Amino acid sequence: MGALAGGGTLIATSSADIQSQIQANKSAAASLQDQINSESASISKTAGGVAAAKQKLSMVQAQLEDHITELTKVQTQVMEARDQLLALERRLQAASTDLASNLRAEYENGSPNLVDVILNAHGFSNLLDQVSYIKDAQNQDAQVVNFTKTARAKVLKEATSLGKLELKDRALTNQILSQRNQVAAIEIGLAKQQIAEEGQRSHAQAKLADVNSKTQALQQKLQQEQEQQEKAVEAQEAAAKAAAAQSPEQVNQQVGGIAIDTSGMVQPPPGAPQAVDEMIAAGNAIATLPYIWGGGHGSFVSPGYDCSGSVSYVLAAAGMLSSPETSGALESYGDPGPGQWVTIYANAGHVWMTIAGWRFDTVALAEDGTRWSRGGGEFGGFVVRHPPGL
Repeated sequence: MGALAGGGTLIATSSADIQSQIQANKSAAASLQDQINSESASISKTAGGVAAAKQKLSMVQAQLEDHITELTKVQTQVMEARDQLLALERRLQAASTDLASNLRAEYENGSPNLVDVILNAHGFSNLLDQVSYIKDAQNQDAQVVNFTKTARAKVLKEATSLGKLELKDRALTNQILSQRNQVAAIEIGLAKQQIAEEGQRSHAQAKLADVNSKTQALQQKLQQEQEQQEKAVEAQEAAAKAAAAQSPEQVNQQVGGIAIDTSGMVQPPPGAPQAVDEMIAAGNAIATLPYIWGGGHGSFVSPGYDCSGSVSYVLAAAGMLSSPETSGALESYGDPGPGQWVTIYANAGHVWMTIAGWRFDTVALAEDGTRWSRGGGEFGGFVVRHPPGL
């Protein structure tokens, strides 16, 4: 049981590494979630700014439309005033023409005086008519002159007032247009900021999803390793109970100097070094696990092992190897030649080993369902090495 604990140490160490990775991923996930929350708050704030800018823009646009309507009315009034001014000017021109004609006629024919009128009158009634005509003509001329002066002054004043009002309205319109453009620019800037913030949040969310996915995979792997560890412990306990129920002769028979266990578990021979005990215990732990190409290389803990993964697992259990190696790499492992207790046979395509006289080989697994066997194994074409001191 003490020797079998060497294989369990590898599983426990791997489990601790996975748990450490899970904790690191959870910490990274929490940090990413904080970042996402911060980005969401910024997006909400920016969205509020966009809404406020749109509301202000709507108000400015409404004011602008009202002012444009008012300006249109003013412009209509200006047009009407100009038409009225034109009519007055035409009437003024006609009156001026008539007045000029009267003055020219008076100059050419002479202005009638009251004595001439009296002497030339044909009766009193005709006299009254002639005097009244003279007065009416004089009054009409005076009215024409006064009318044209008054009308011209009035129209000029009205046109000047309306012109000032039109200029004022145009200035206000330009001001509102400028303000609307400013609000629109602010809205565009806020929208761009919102897009950028949403992009950052999406990136953080993608990273968070990736971290969560990796964490889930690690948790599944940890669960598998824990299940394997529980199975290994159960197998160790079953083997110990079986050994305790057998007699010493059954447990440790000597066949040709090789120690065997009649229950199917290989036992180290008396006087074997502790490293050999640990290797045999590790070999027992994976002896019947299936062959999986590449198994035991990504991690010492695996549901199955290939040839180099099996040999690497056994060597690592005794502290003879720190990480899995391929069969080609094992050609240069340790010292050259066969060892007293352990010998490794390696080439670029396959590797196997003997431990205390027992063959440990995936070829034997294919033949008999266990990596342990006696004899067999090919020696030609292999580089022979052994762990230092063994």
